[in-house]
Amino acid sequence: MNQAEVTKLMSQLRIAVRPRHRNLKNIDGPEGRLAKLRKTVTALVKHERIELNYQRADEARGYAERLISDAIRHGDCHKPTMEMADYWLLEKQLVHKLFKVLVPRFEEYKVSATRMYKAPKEYPGWYRKRAVLELRGNPYPALLPNQSNNRNLLHNVLMDEAKKDYRREKYAEIAAQIGTETAVPGSGEQPKAV
Repeated sequence: MNQAEVTKLMSQLRIAVRPRHRNLKNIDGPEGRLAKLRKTVTALVKHERIELNYQRADEARGYAERLISDAIRHGDCHKPTMEMADYWLLEKQLVHKLFKVLVPRFEEYKVSATRMYKAPKEYPGWYRKRAVLELRGNPYPALLPNQSNNRNLLHNVLMDEAKKDYRREKYAEIAAQIGTETAVPGSGEQPKAV
């Protein structure tokens, strides 16, 4: 078996998942912790953007990425993938959304299916790290403004002025060429501009 065939056997996550301690305690123990993570993954698939605690968002992101990655890789005819989707998605109509809406959206993506932002601090009040977890391509407006189209940034202003100078020089060259071509040879006078 060569390297190309081995990579097809394993699910590929497009995010870095580092083992780290997360302080996700629950009075119901590990079962309660998993129940909260299942609710989080279900809410993410349902709403496509959620705001929650940073640690829970970080952990739920890995499970959501794995779920979407396996759904893309194996499809809805693969029994273990369907069982995993059935386990993680508490609302069963979201299984159809996963395979009919999200899989076609993320099939051609070369980046992760989810995005996570740190949410601003709530002031005044008790500070706990918050995050916004979202699926890419969701119907909501972008959280971060698109800086590439801001014409007032310094590099954009300089580029616009350089383009104007370049156009002025090109127009002057074209006008000079037209002037020399339209001049009547031997008359010694230039034609009038129209």
